[in-house]
Amino acid sequence: MAQGPPPPPPPPPGPPPPTTAKGEKSERTSDVIGKLRPTKLFKLSKPDTYVTSLDFDEEGLLLLAACSDDSLQIYSAREGVHETMLLSQKYGCHLARFTHHSQNIIYASTKGDDAIRYLTTHDKSFLRYFRGHTAPVTELALCPSNDTFLSCSADNTVRLWTLESQNAQARLNLATPYLAAYDPSATVIAIASASTSSILLYDIRHFDKPPFATFDMRQYDPPRASRGNNIPEWTKLEFSNDGKSLLVTTNHSQGHLLLDAFNGELKAQLPRPYQPTWGILRSAPSSTPSKTPLGQGDTSFSADGRYVIGGSGADRDVVVWDTQGRVSREGEKKIIRPMCNLPCDRGKGAVVLWNHRYNMMATADTEVVMWLPDEHVGMKPL
Repeated sequence: MAQGPPPPPPPPPGPPPPTTAKGEKSERTSDVIGKLRPTKLFKLSKPDTYVTSLDFDEEGLLLLAACSDDSLQIYSAREGVHETMLLSQKYGCHLARFTHHSQNIIYASTKGDDAIRYLTTHDKSFLRYFRGHTAPVTELALCPSNDTFLSCSADNTVRLWTLESQNAQARLNLATPYLAAYDPSATVIAIASASTSSILLYDIRHFDKPPFATFDMRQYDPPRASRGNNIPEWTKLEFSNDGKSLLVTTNHSQGHLLLDAFNGELKAQLPRPYQPTWGILRSAPSSTPSKTPLGQGDTSFSADGRYVIGGSGADRDVVVWDTQGRVSREGEKKIIRPMCNLPCDRGKGAVVLWNHRYNMMATADTEVVMWLPDEHVGMKPL
């Protein structure tokens, strides 16, 4: 008996569905953003120890905290446990970042010298030192696509490095270039110059050429009488994952600045719900030396680029702004007010970071707190 043609092979499997940090199927960010609640709290060695920076590794499975007691703490985001502690007592540590390899870390020194240190967690040995800055490093930004990174410094330089060499690949001399960020395509870098109230955009392929765009931010500065000096209190610069928006995080009560990443126009101001309390906010790179702990800004874009999550500035709670939400006009200002409040009784949100692989985030002050969606709670509008 004649047989027909063999059946076609089954189609190849599609990509796995999004997951949470524990491997369960994930929901859209919009479905869970108002349901995030603290699930794990990690205390530090002493009550007066502060977390100064946070970073998730590329896979979103590890969380790295740099602390004011000269320690680097690593936590498992999947298991919700503390994994290891690394000490940098001779040089201090700040702005700790995972490289594209989850066992390798770069971080800025806070004492001894102003070098950037490249460390492997495998055997806790240094792989390389990046020397050249002559004043504290104020920003480290890793390229999304390769092993290059940027450093900004109070010595008025921005340097481009590769992990393969101790020597800088290029250098820019700018006035107070304290913050920098790569766009998601890794072809554009934004550099914020606080003293000139400007943001400069460079083509990374022509790093030695003048910026191809300059955003004048003076019109968005708060009145000088309402701040203690002539330099804006900018604390973080971040592109959204779709590359369409650029967020300038500030310490001022007027809130943060959401810009169009292509032309620099202000999409909206994102005001905090309360007057900021200086005991909660961290020192901006432009601040004069003080006893206020270092930080890296208290906002973060969600992975879909729609939401901004940030500290309230006045209590332990975290607030959420919907960048696609209603824009109100107050005089000539365009305002997006917070859509909801994420209550927290377990530490302040002085440093805030979204995990761009999973629906979770971390906040920190004198503790490290991990947040996950809780299906049993509802959104808490402001």
